[in-house]
Amino acid sequence: MDLQLKDKVALVTGSTAGIGFAIASRLAGEGSDVVINGRTDERVSNAISQITREFNDAKIRGIAADLGSAEGCNEVVRQLPRVDILVNNAGIFEPKPFEQIQDAEWEKFFAVNVMSGVRLSRAYLLEMKKRNWGRVVFISSESALQIPAEMIHYGTTKTAQLAVARGLAETCTGTQVTVNSVLPGPTASEGVKEFVDQLAKQNQQTPHEFEKEFFRSARPTSILKRFIDPDEIANVVVFVCSPLASAINGAAVRADGGVVRSIA
Repeated sequence: MDLQLKDKVALVTGSTAGIGFAIASRLAGEGSDVVINGRTDERVSNAISQITREFNDAKIRGIAADLGSAEGCNEVVRQLPRVDILVNNAGIFEPKPFEQIQDAEWEKFFAVNVMSGVRLSRAYLLEMKKRNWGRVVFISSESALQIPAEMIHYGTTKTAQLAVARGLAETCTGTQVTVNSVLPGPTASEGVKEFVDQLAKQNQQTPHEFEKEFFRSARPTSILKRFIDPDEIANVVVFVCSPLASAINGAAVRADGGVVRSIA
């Protein structure tokens, strides 16, 4: 299927690994002009090299910037004044008991997970509306709907993303600009793999044994009963970015493996 994304300028934040990398790679394969973002030049260069090895004719470039600050976001906008597709994927997570989460950590999680998307959307959305075409996608999480007790600060920021996305979609009424969220379930991203390997070792388990136990005890409502591959999330996101998805607007699109039981 031709997703009609050729030559669209697409910025994917936090795209040097995991879900963001998979999204950027998929967009490059569709012929988009893709901009990789990460915190260091080395990680950005490595991601670009990996994608160009797969797609020899990929139109891809990179911007190294820490989007947890206004300065980092401003630097991206300075280097990239026009964007047709903005995927707000930059994010952090850390399991931690609620009583141990200090103010500074709450502020850091909101700065990276919420304000990066707010700042970049503010920078690019108006021009999208003037051109009467654009896509903004926030990569949220099933944790936005089922706040995990082990990382309440993370879940709260993911819920905030849903609110921001829905509110921004309302400002695009009558245009061909859409703003949506995609909610992955537990996904085998780089950070999750490292976390799983660490806990499995601590519990004297293989990663496969840990995975089975995780979905038995921590995410028992999962229908998939395994970690989702980042490419599976990317397929959903890239379709939402496509002109073919013009009727999807203001939506929270679940790609959670059935973890969330509600049908609404």
